[in-house]
Amino acid sequence: MSGWLWPLLLAHRCGGAHAPENTLAGLLVAARLGCRAVEFDVMLSRDKVPVLIHDETLMRTAGVPGAVPDLSAVQLQATDVGQHFHPAFGGEMIPTLEAALAACRQLGLAANVEIKPAVGLEAETGSVVGAQIQAMPADECPAVLLSSFCAEALQAAAQRAPGLPRALLVEGYSPESLVFARQLGCVSLNMGLSGLEAVHVKAVLSAGLRVMVYTVNTQEAARRLVDWGVCGLFSDRPDLLRALDTEVGFR
Repeated sequence: MSGWLWPLLLAHRCGGAHAPENTLAGLLVAARLGCRAVEFDVMLSRDKVPVLIHDETLMRTAGVPGAVPDLSAVQLQATDVGQHFHPAFGGEMIPTLEAALAACRQLGLAANVEIKPAVGLEAETGSVVGAQIQAMPADECPAVLLSSFCAEALQAAAQRAPGLPRALLVEGYSPESLVFARQLGCVSLNMGLSGLEAVHVKAVLSAGLRVMVYTVNTQEAARRLVDWGVCGLFSDRPDLLRALDTEVGFR
């Protein structure tokens, strides 16, 4: 398979364990660590603005009550998620997708945008995210790979941005997931590390798709996966795997 220009290493949720997740500060940390690509989660606010957050509620990342689908983009952008992570990051707010992509472009980072819809907003989230990225001028948008556990969201995004590459996210390999990924027109099947075997990777590669794996935080696991033919590693510890990314380069 040729034409794959993504780096091996992607900092998980922007900066991995080194910064509050899904923040602009995380993107800056990833760039300073020498990463060339990041992954982050996107959900819709009440007024249908894509913002970077993983959970439907604010409690884990901000330590305050509130559900993302019930809050406006203005309210979410005023939510301090940095202080809850560490006082050194106080004042780091929830960013919009637009701001994150602009930062990625400025920092030279490719972006794996994981569509993370709130319950009941699967198709709408995919549609809005796809449309927003599609509308960005080419010279203002970084390289983007769309991914999601939600097939409905991926399908909706594909309708609005058919030219953007897509990946299906699954917890573990199954023949059904591979068939599904191909039906969705995906370029990659992104799988969890737990329970993954070389034969699973071989099956996906033989079907003409790439394999990316989450969440990989040790050099031992990373080297094993690279030997199997895995081309993307999502990591909370990009500092530990940066040397391998440089060594392997583009695959």
